[in-house]
Amino acid sequence: MTEKLSTKRPGSTLPGSAGTGLPSTTAAPGPGAQANHPPSNSPRRLLEVKDLKVTFPQHGGAVTAVRGVNYHVDEGEFLGIVGESGSGKSVSSLAVMGLLPSSAKVEGDILFEGKSLLGRSDKDMSRLRGDGISIIFQDPLSALTPVYTIGTQIAEALALHDKGLSKLAANARAVELLKVVGIPNPERRAQSFPHEFSGGMRQRAMIAIAIANNPRLIIADEPTTALDVTIQAQILEVLQTAKELTGAAVVLITHDLGVVAGNADRIAVMYAGRIVETGTVEQVFHEPSMPYTIGLLRSMPNLATAGHSRLVPLEGRPPLLSNLAPGCPFAPRCPVAIDACRTTEPPLTAIAGDPLNASACLRVAEIAGGVLDRHHLYPVPEPVAAAERAAVEPAKILEVDQLQRHFPLTKGSVFKHSIGTVRAVDGVSFDIRSGQTLGLVGESGCGKSTTIMEILELARPQAGMVRINGTDVSTLSGRDRKALRRDISVVFQDPMASLDPRLPVQDLVAEPLTVHGISAKERLEKVRAVLDLVGLDPSMASRYPHEFSGGQRQRIGIARALVTDPKIVVLDEPVSALDVSIQAGVINLLQDLQEKLGLSYLFVAHDLAVVRQIADNVAVMYLGRIVESGPAEDIFDNPSHPYTRALLSAVPVPDPTLERSRTRIILEGDLPSPTDDIKGCNFRTRCPLFQLMDAAGQERCLNQDPQPRPVGHAMVACHHAEHIELMGAAAGSRPGPAVGHEIGPDGP
Repeated sequence: MTEKLSTKRPGSTLPGSAGTGLPSTTAAPGPGAQANHPPSNSPRRLLEVKDLKVTFPQHGGAVTAVRGVNYHVDEGEFLGIVGESGSGKSVSSLAVMGLLPSSAKVEGDILFEGKSLLGRSDKDMSRLRGDGISIIFQDPLSALTPVYTIGTQIAEALALHDKGLSKLAANARAVELLKVVGIPNPERRAQSFPHEFSGGMRQRAMIAIAIANNPRLIIADEPTTALDVTIQAQILEVLQTAKELTGAAVVLITHDLGVVAGNADRIAVMYAGRIVETGTVEQVFHEPSMPYTIGLLRSMPNLATAGHSRLVPLEGRPPLLSNLAPGCPFAPRCPVAIDACRTTEPPLTAIAGDPLNASACLRVAEIAGGVLDRHHLYPVPEPVAAAERAAVEPAKILEVDQLQRHFPLTKGSVFKHSIGTVRAVDGVSFDIRSGQTLGLVGESGCGKSTTIMEILELARPQAGMVRINGTDVSTLSGRDRKALRRDISVVFQDPMASLDPRLPVQDLVAEPLTVHGISAKERLEKVRAVLDLVGLDPSMASRYPHEFSGGQRQRIGIARALVTDPKIVVLDEPVSALDVSIQAGVINLLQDLQEKLGLSYLFVAHDLAVVRQIADNVAVMYLGRIVESGPAEDIFDNPSHPYTRALLSAVPVPDPTLERSRTRIILEGDLPSPTDDIKGCNFRTRCPLFQLMDAAGQERCLNQDPQPRPVGHAMVACHHAEHIELMGAAAGSRPGPAVGHEIGPDGP
């Protein structure tokens, strides 16, 4: 095993290795099987799933979560399984691992290297797990044991499958594995506990455990869902490296089509417990034949084209698997459904005689043959008519100047003393005008949430100034502060957590009006009007939050925010908890409301494609400061700060041709702690441009703190912004996606 881990291809670079010239700049990963395994006329079948059914007993009747799934994985292949939440992706993979609860009824067959896994004892499966098949879970903090060090947990995975391995050798191999997956200072980090690792480092540790015994198959269950795009790019790079080193096949479960576009060889699309389309990435992305797949591709914002056209939402919600109606489960949401679709569930049918390219649709021949135009299967929503648009004056609604929020770190229970300062917000400045949207972006921990909480508090800031509608909040009396709260409202990230489950929708939406002393009759009329405005039937006002879908709950949150007729709405990751099919409808709604009501938005997000779709201006935060700000088109087309350029290069684009031709800038390491006292530029520890500068340029970064200055149409806090193209030259090409390419079902 040691020899295999220590081997690398000529010219290759492992993440985190030293002395590589420009370690933070690397080519975007392509399909591992095609790049690292010579083509074979008869690839060996590694995993085969045959007519898999998984049923869970429930009080109200059994729920069949997986309904006749068939797929296979060959040696060295990368298979992506995609679909909305509840489609059965994770359940089918847990069945392969034998990790379903004992109450689950599993039917069909699962063959690994030709041998059936069903009916095998837990002891037999334990021998296989980690050795033959390994899994990377979605939440590494829950998957890792909090009371053992990372090194101990990796060594345990090794010792379980190699009884003759000494403790000293296991610990040495654990350190080597941490180095392979790009953990800095692996000898020291092996002694750390999971809570001492960042999210990205914990996921790397999970990958180290997964590849410890050179498995033949790695199952990655949403390994990048909760991570920032920069960390996501690192994890995908490490996963590809692990695939190369072990020669393993990979099954990647995800809802992000951009992730599979740049990494997978084949894709299986799941809906309502079944695979409804399968094929190579080129076939599925450029010539999808199942209306559901077409809808998914059309609904997701695309960094290359976002902001130039309206998103096309996939209306409706997935069916309840406990009470499936006859016929095709997608028929109620399908724009081309016919009567036969409501009585007959279509089988997975090969397209043009290719068994690897199949679709479960009665009209597949019409779509594949061009009789039904896949490019226009879903109508593009009409924009708000000019007559309905609100007239807005170009006044500043929100002004933030040198806002600061530092938190002291203290030690001791009786005699407390300061041991440091957390600079959560460290001199942030921006403004928002009437009818405009400012997108506030950056990695987790950069200070976005603290910034908006300081604004929403409407209290005297620790330092700096916050002005709303021309009023300095530090001068407000209690009565004035209460009155001003009508002008600013918030929509939270998790719609279910932000709504009281004990109250009906009518009371939830009306609560802000109650605080401001509005009469019951006026509240009722306003609630009905605002529910209609956000696309909900006013007759639903008596229902409770659990009776709505995720997208509908977010619309309730938006209605609650609009009920006081605010001038500015703070949107804190408003679509990150939603499936991509639901996101489009919520984003379109926010844009329509802005046009009709003349609203201003402060839009906080980590999904840059969503930000480009909706924002007029963008501010990029890093360690409590704004490092680049300006018009959205300039920031996305010509980023001048190396951090912004790295962020944009890390965003996956849902097009396999473009995604595999892009050059990624992988930032080394994780976001430094805001308690660190970094002299000079606080980004230099991860900056690829810093590595390319001469001694004098690096000396300036080491000793001088860069202040925002105009570069083109943007304000940029970088000493060497004029030399940003050096990063692209060192990588071989410009890192950003080419704007203007049509991506998705239309093809490039």
